Amino acid sequence: MAEVSDAVLEPVGAVQRTRVGRQATEPMREDIRLLGAILGDTVREQNGDEVFELVERARVESFRLRRSEIERADLARMFSGLDIHLAIPVIRAFTHFALLANVAEDIHRERRRAIHVAAGEPPQDSSLAATYRKLDAADIDSATVAAALADALVSPVITAHPTETRRRTVFATQHRITELMRLRAAGRGDTDSACFGGRAIEPELRRQVLTLWQTALVRLSRLQISDEIEVGLRYYPAAFFDVIPKINAEVREALRARWPDSNLLCEPILRPGSWIGGDRDGNPNVTADVVRLATGSAAYTALAHYFAELTALEQELSMSARLVTVSPELAALADACHEPARADEPYRRALRVIRARLTTTAAAILDRQPAQQLELGLPRYVTPGELRADLDTIDVSLRRHGSALLAEHRLAALREAVHVFGFHLCGLDLRQNSDVHEEVVAELLAWSGVHPDYSSLPEDQRVTLLAGELGTRRPLLSDRAQLSGLARRELDIVAAAARAVAVYGPQAVPNYVVSMCRSVSDVLEPAILLKEVGLLDASGARPYCPVGIVPLFETIDDLYSGASILQAMLDLPLYRALVRARGESQEVMLGYSDSNKDGGYLASNWAVYRAELALVETARRTGIRLRLFHGRGGTVGRGGGPSYEAILAQPPGAVNGSLRLTEQGEVIAAKYAEPELARRNLETLVAATLEATLLDVEGLGDDAAPAYEVLDDLAARAQRVYAELVHETAGFVDYFLASTPVSEIGSLNIGSRPTSRKPTTSIADLRAIPWVLAWSQCRVMLPGWYGTGSAFEQWVAERSDREKARLDVLHDLYRRWPFFRTVLSNMAQVLAKTDLGLAARYAELVSDESLRHRVFDKIVDEHQRTITMHRLITRQDDLLADNPALARSVFNRFPYLEPLNHLQVELLRRYRRGDNDELVQRGILLTMNGLASALRNSG
Repeated sequence: MAEVSDAVLEPVGAVQRTRVGRQATEPMREDIRLLGAILGDTVREQNGDEVFELVERARVESFRLRRSEIERADLARMFSGLDIHLAIPVIRAFTHFALLANVAEDIHRERRRAIHVAAGEPPQDSSLAATYRKLDAADIDSATVAAALADALVSPVITAHPTETRRRTVFATQHRITELMRLRAAGRGDTDSACFGGRAIEPELRRQVLTLWQTALVRLSRLQISDEIEVGLRYYPAAFFDVIPKINAEVREALRARWPDSNLLCEPILRPGSWIGGDRDGNPNVTADVVRLATGSAAYTALAHYFAELTALEQELSMSARLVTVSPELAALADACHEPARADEPYRRALRVIRARLTTTAAAILDRQPAQQLELGLPRYVTPGELRADLDTIDVSLRRHGSALLAEHRLAALREAVHVFGFHLCGLDLRQNSDVHEEVVAELLAWSGVHPDYSSLPEDQRVTLLAGELGTRRPLLSDRAQLSGLARRELDIVAAAARAVAVYGPQAVPNYVVSMCRSVSDVLEPAILLKEVGLLDASGARPYCPVGIVPLFETIDDLYSGASILQAMLDLPLYRALVRARGESQEVMLGYSDSNKDGGYLASNWAVYRAELALVETARRTGIRLRLFHGRGGTVGRGGGPSYEAILAQPPGAVNGSLRLTEQGEVIAAKYAEPELARRNLETLVAATLEATLLDVEGLGDDAAPAYEVLDDLAARAQRVYAELVHETAGFVDYFLASTPVSEIGSLNIGSRPTSRKPTTSIADLRAIPWVLAWSQCRVMLPGWYGTGSAFEQWVAERSDREKARLDVLHDLYRRWPFFRTVLSNMAQVLAKTDLGLAARYAELVSDESLRHRVFDKIVDEHQRTITMHRLITRQDDLLADNPALARSVFNRFPYLEPLNHLQVELLRRYRRGDNDELVQRGILLTMNGLASALRNSG
């Protein structure tokens, strides 16, 4: 891209901005100009003047369009009939600019935080420092804190996503560009010689951008689950190994300093999880081999890190026994290494003993072996606790002879790492749809002669039958059982999970999530499968079940029924015994995705909130400890949005020291690709969890009941409006399929999972990711706002003589209630990213003109209505008044998305007319990837 002028870099609301504000963003503007210029030079050098001039013309015309100097149709004509060999590099240029703009924005956020700290300003909300201040001011007693944080857990669960498929080379190159820009922001002219050879920064940036340009962004072949597993594990060496142990140690120390008698956080509070390779809901590609690969690769990643750190420690801890006096325990540990050359280096010998024992461990549990192993014929570590004990021996000895500085560096990080990552690295959840469980269990019961037609039984008889089976040790199957392919595959998968638990420890597979859970039998059916492979035994006085069964309530109706289902589960003596054996702990997952697809944005969010209130009350009444697992996607339509605000917006008692949430889509890289990014975002999760647990953050007090009644009414209205469009408008599905790239998401090998749970075109069967991704690609963003404007307008206007009073009610809720404020703020972010002018271009793909107007006109009307009502309720004309960072991002980068959208429409039209040119298909995939990267939370 050529140098970008100041005129086109003015952020939203520029006329109101002060000179100080402009100066504050100038470094980011300079970074964008530099990276854009380097990319433009690279495009010219590599692809010639014709491509460069086309890219530059597209950029200039896009900004002219924003200034209303040309019509959108004028820009669209530029790409009509464009040779695909020219279209591809244009798509790549704008996609790469999106990636580079992400870097500039991230660096700017780091720069601004550093300025705030240097100026001595109070710590910002969402930081742990700010949270500690709030806790200090609240004066909470230690008994309350100890009870609230018992079994505390903050667990971001990484999941696969079809647009987050960048190759390792691209990932690594982006990381190097980020490091270079970070050095430049610090005022450095040259690079660190260890990383970049001491070269000047700008020439090195040009090398990295050239590498990026010459590297394919996406693979040619269909993405395999093995690729997704590799991508998910990439974040551990990139950031998690560095950041997670430090946060765990710092939080523990900070809380124990405040409440020294409570022995808080004996276990790490921050523990990551994964769904990649265990989530088989609608994904037939997940097999027993995949589960073994996922758990084995995770274990390999953990042990490889330990070997590297042990080797480095061996180099660092060179102390001589002639100069220091080690503890007897350290001497005894070192004595297992009989190497004369290291006779007076007890720490090195002790570390070699640890490395040798870990070598034996790796040989016993891993399918492939890490580097830096050491064979001394020593016994393996049976548990990670044994490894930690030996590392603790080194720590204690160092401190005894005045070497605490050495103990508190790499050794401390490794001890914390082993504590949190163990031999398993991260917990892999299993997930399957309840319909599959019913089919498989029915087959098992019929084969074993227990019941010939389980599926025909009413719910009460199902529960009685299943509870009876779970209460015996008798297996349903023998080795001679002849099963269908589905039943055999499901049992093999659960058996692979049992193997992982046996080999890597119970944390390797901590949960079994039941999608579309609608009854107690839906919970007991997977219990039968767990029992068959030895992961559940409820027959005796001491039940055994290391894998927690987690009901997932997804649709609007299921969310409202969730508490009654939980109560019925706990009323069953056998299941209550299992919960008691797990420390009276029960996890419940809440799905934003399908509830949104089912009932729309406001109804979905309110159904989740109501479900949480009811579940919390059920937990209080039954005396269990409830942990809620939030199925959030990257986009607001799937429960996304800023994490800190989202956690504080939970109802009272819903967090209770524990929080699990899925992380997926482009937000994974945006949050966790770099240590500094990861630190900030993980710290945010922990800070919000502590505040939501220990402080009163709802803000409604005695006014909660009237506020809930208002939202009950609004949610019902919003759901009716949403249903009228999505479920009742004739031809809506045809419109959706034609006006979005949803069909191509499935046909162009994007991701390992089919786009639908079943081979239908039903919206109900469509998976949430393609539903939301398709609407974001065409810039409608419908799942994040539709129906809300009408609900507000109807509620306010129902009694015209009280219209102002009702607006005052909504404004007061917006001002005082974090939930309502967050709902409106997240919706505003989505509205700011919509562009119905571009959406109209996609609507032109609908050949039926009557259908096109029938649907699109409703979307346009509701969009304007929603913006108007947001302005009236918040009393803010600017949608992004509370999010200046996003306002800058929208203004700076959205003109660069314009060509990607126009080219996507052009290529979709060609593809659907029968042009099967591989480059056309690749071009569509590249536009999807580019738009997803630029929007940063598309699915």
